Amino acid sequence: MARGLSLRGAAVAAALLCASIGSHAALFEDDEARRAILDLRQRVEAMRVQTEQRLTDENGQLRRSLLDLQSQIESMRGDMARMTGQNEQLTRTVTELQQRQTDLDDRMKKSEPSKVTVDGREFSANPQEKADFDAALGVFRSGQFAQAQTSFADFVKRYPQSGYNASALFWLGNAQYATRNYNEAIANFRSMLSLAPDHAKAPEAVLSIANCQIELKDTKAARRTLEDLSKAYPQSEAAQAGRERLTRLK
Repeated sequence: MARGLSLRGAAVAAALLCASIGSHAALFEDDEARRAILDLRQRVEAMRVQTEQRLTDENGQLRRSLLDLQSQIESMRGDMARMTGQNEQLTRTVTELQQRQTDLDDRMKKSEPSKVTVDGREFSANPQEKADFDAALGVFRSGQFAQAQTSFADFVKRYPQSGYNASALFWLGNAQYATRNYNEAIANFRSMLSLAPDHAKAPEAVLSIANCQIELKDTKAARRTLEDLSKAYPQSEAAQAGRERLTRLK
């Protein structure tokens, strides 16, 4: 009887021991699970933090890249604006240079000698030379003989090699005759004849010398001049007038 109780007690103790061991095992397994869950949560949190940090860094880098890109775009726009301005200025400069070249060409053309014909003589004269001669002749034809005398004298000095000089000397002599500067007129008529003895107005120049001599009361010199006129230019109208004049000289 006592042995039976002892066995039952042992069984109960064994059962309690197993229960205790099972309880401890369950508690151990719960702790491990909790730790595993906590560890997993920590790792997930760490990954989340890392991911957010990476995204933050990437976003920051992206923003910086966008800002750099915008800065580059603005810089390029500025460069393009400057280049556009430079191109416009260059275009204006080229246009101005082309206009200057055109003006220079026009001035050169205007200053280039051209062929002119005066009193049957053809020669080259620059535009200013022609304009000065025409102006002096215009003054003479207007009856301003003193001013014409000055104009033709200045012309001969200014253009000593001009093809106009023979004609200029002729008109200068006529202007001096008109202002009663007979000796000066004779000198210029003779210079004209020496320069161009075959000039279309050469017979008139000889007749004018005779007229000046007549005004100076030098009849002998005038007669000789008129005789020379008939010999040198017998078919000219001036020679015919000279012969008529010669018959009236005493």
